[in-house]
Amino acid sequence: MREPAFWYRPPSWMSRLLTPFGAIYGAITAQRMARTGAHAELPVFCIGNYHVGGAGKTPTTLALAKLLRDLGEQPSVVSRGYGGALSGPVRVDGAGHTAADVGDEPLMMAAQVPVIVSRDRAAGAALARAQGATVVLLDDGFQNPALVKDASLIVIDASRGIGNGCVFPAGPLRAPLPPQIARTDALIVIGAGDAADGIATDVARQGASVLRARVVPDQTSIEKLRGQRVLAFAGIGDPARFFATLRANGVDVIEEKAFPDHHPFTPDEVARLALTAAAKSLVLITTEKDMARIRSDVRLRQYADRIAVFAVTLAFDDDTMLKNFVIARLTKARAKIGLKPS
Repeated sequence: MREPAFWYRPPSWMSRLLTPFGAIYGAITAQRMARTGAHAELPVFCIGNYHVGGAGKTPTTLALAKLLRDLGEQPSVVSRGYGGALSGPVRVDGAGHTAADVGDEPLMMAAQVPVIVSRDRAAGAALARAQGATVVLLDDGFQNPALVKDASLIVIDASRGIGNGCVFPAGPLRAPLPPQIARTDALIVIGAGDAADGIATDVARQGASVLRARVVPDQTSIEKLRGQRVLAFAGIGDPARFFATLRANGVDVIEEKAFPDHHPFTPDEVARLALTAAAKSLVLITTEKDMARIRSDVRLRQYADRIAVFAVTLAFDDDTMLKNFVIARLTKARAKIGLKPS
């Protein structure tokens, strides 16, 4: 879906009109969050958002997977597989599955870490455990009570925060903020800006950790684009952030085209983008997530070689703080379920 512009403006007549619906939606979600879930019999780290849309969950998940591997763990990601047709549980096969099968984010992450797609998150965690995982990274699912979480890490964009602070559909929040903050073990604030400072203060006040991080572009991507003029396109939760990141890293963005999150590109759309870029001597560039959809679609992969990919990773300002948080949570989780420390 494409986020309404009024979500990220001060409360307006539109948000006020939708507030009663948000109250109903928020009350239902808050009650649902309070339910008791199943135990996975291994530590579960949930990476989520307070709101709908993107804020950096995927790079956060991959950064945690790397840290866990460095600690000697065998992490597996469990994802609902948004946008994919398979209900699972099934392990994502980067060569055999398409984004239409398992979703674009699971397909992209599967190149770096084992990923299980499952509508039933408890069943997904069981399959991950059966296949040798020692830790589950729950991709999204913070508001879903199916699994007991040993640590909930919430990702928020420093420049956008939570928008107008209203609950869907009046605003971007998935539930009222107080019950979400109460279940937050760590808040990860990504990027520059002060829109999340108030929430960070509230989270810290309740004793949870607040970590700062930034998106770091792959230097190979930057070098390939040096001196080039580009046409950037993206179908992610916040395309404007992608375009801003390109410009902040010295990429000369001449044109930009935004699509809704998880947008299923058609051959006509990609062909028009390619023709426009060629006519204006521009380099086509997109995100890794968008490229996962393009490369896995037999109708579109012919264009893949004409499109540059802007790869990024997430870097934390205080790696030691993150490492200590993860170790402490792993130790506590294993003690709770009677497992020996790894």
